[in-house]
Amino acid sequence: MNPDTLRMNPSAVAFVKAFVSEQKPVAVICHGPWTLVEADVVRGRRIASWPSLKTDLRNAGAEWVDEPVVVDQGSVSSHTPADIPA
Repeated sequence: MNPDTLRMNPSAVAFVKAFVSEQKPVAVICHGPWTLVEADVVRGRRIASWPSLKTDLRNAGAEWVDEPVVVDQGSVSSHTPADIPA
């Protein structure tokens, strides 16, 4: 599902919020962090994403990182599917 649509689905957002609060591993790529922003679970985390999400992530309290792969507090994030080998 498109991340912009997914973040507007209350059930999906609640699922993500619960997953993160239970300290389960989460992986996001490209625009996927939008759902994490909507779930209000990015504050204090280092996250990579598609560059256009940089301001959204910073405004939500995350540290946006321009790296192919970022591992932080049980989450793995990346810019694009091209970064998957990294």
